[in-house]
Amino acid sequence: MSEHLMRAALAAAGRGWHVFPLRPGTKRPALHGETACPRTGPCASGHAKWEDRATCDPDRIRATWSHGAYNVGIATGPSRLLVVDLDVPKDKGSSDAPDGAATFRALCERAGHAVPTTYRVRTASGGEHLYFTAPPGIRLGNTAGTLAPLVDTRAWGGYVVATGSTTPTGPYTAPDDAPAAPLPEWLLELLQPAPAARPVAPLQLPTVDGNRAARAALEAECAVVSGAPEHQRNITLNRSAFKVGRFVAWGDLPRHMAEEAFQGAGEAAGLTAAECRATIRSALDSSLRKARPRDAA
Repeated sequence: MSEHLMRAALAAAGRGWHVFPLRPGTKRPALHGETACPRTGPCASGHAKWEDRATCDPDRIRATWSHGAYNVGIATGPSRLLVVDLDVPKDKGSSDAPDGAATFRALCERAGHAVPTTYRVRTASGGEHLYFTAPPGIRLGNTAGTLAPLVDTRAWGGYVVATGSTTPTGPYTAPDDAPAAPLPEWLLELLQPAPAARPVAPLQLPTVDGNRAARAALEAECAVVSGAPEHQRNITLNRSAFKVGRFVAWGDLPRHMAEEAFQGAGEAAGLTAAECRATIRSALDSSLRKARPRDAA
């Protein structure tokens, strides 16, 4: 097993990814902490954390993995990687909630793109890791549920378990040997840090030419969006825009005005401009397709 894991670490390093040891059979780093730091070797100038000690050096890798059957961790930041982590619901038996793969696929559809083709790892829990090369000159951090429910990302300050590693719940495997694709621009736009906070002014709706009921519905749903909890913002925007879409279908409300109002509400709630545009477009398109005649509503 030790030889197998050493080969896995060397294979990851061969791709230019910086690796470090994880405790045997676990996902926890095996390197010493600051309180136990000997202040020698890589720590001669002060304690170096796992991200700083991760390496591509084959000699260091062989020396480390010759001492034990360590699982393999990949430090995503130094490796110039952005890994999308598609998780599964914690309680699979009692929940009908979609998994991370389904919510990420829906995000891609809303943005008008196919699920990207890239290097994939099947995780021990049954989820997936999608590996992308990060663009030069941009330092992305980790996210948790920002893109969609059960969809996290790992970049600077994060790590993933490499293929070849095994935990009590199962192995980490790669279905094929595809290269890691560049991070798509539309995903990069969604992951860019939000601009510095500025005072939030009262939400101003544009002048709307629709009838009274349409305007009342638009104002009410925009208020719902602007007050949505952090982890419900995108799904709330999608639901509210879908509801108002019937007034657009009936000709009571110009589409561009509904889009402008929801764009302002979504950004006021903390969503990125790109995420708002993709969600609003998808929700209104769906609502227009499914809208029943006014007399049947």
